[in-house]
Amino acid sequence: MKTLNQSIAENRVILNPVSWETFNHLLNDLGNQRASRLAYYQGIIEIMTPLGEHEHNNRFIDDLIRAIADELNLNLKKMGSLTLKKDNIKQGVEPDSCYYLKNEPLVRNKQTIDLNIDPAPDLVLEIDITSGSLDKLPIYGALGVTEIWRYNGNQLNVFILDKVTLTYHQSKNSRIFSWLDLKQIPQLIQQSLSDGDTATLKNFRRWIRENISISGG
Repeated sequence: MKTLNQSIAENRVILNPVSWETFNHLLNDLGNQRASRLAYYQGIIEIMTPLGEHEHNNRFIDDLIRAIADELNLNLKKMGSLTLKKDNIKQGVEPDSCYYLKNEPLVRNKQTIDLNIDPAPDLVLEIDITSGSLDKLPIYGALGVTEIWRYNGNQLNVFILDKVTLTYHQSKNSRIFSWLDLKQIPQLIQQSLSDGDTATLKNFRRWIRENISISGG
């Protein structure tokens, strides 16, 4: 069975039923040099191809996270749309962006991450503007991602992992950047559309230097 969701932000194809082995073969056949991002959960594959609005939001929020790390002298390992999967649970996903902060020392010298032996990223960014997309929270929970930022084109929602139940609860605050008013991020995205990315990021960096004196986020 195949379904297709299209919007100005992304195209999504849903395939089922598909075996875990087929999912892995598809990853190998497609290779790393591609725009599409895949997810696998309970026999369902989602193939998402980002379009302009999706990628601008992803890359701009990524720039904000990098700016925070730079200004606060945080060791941040940026892994982009890394394939996150575990063979023993037969689940996998490719986020828009992902980051190591607390666990950065454990993967600092690695160019390849294997979640069968390595820790999951501390933070995942998902841009999810199209309705009807695959719910990826159960996948991230099973993989052990502690915090997820999900932006729907208007609002940024944050989900924090309960490490006992491996489920998420929505939070008004980030655990990683507890000082950050999350309402700023959609506002900054809109500002970038009028003032430009560079000017908006410069102003954000200046705001951090003038207002945030903590060390380590």
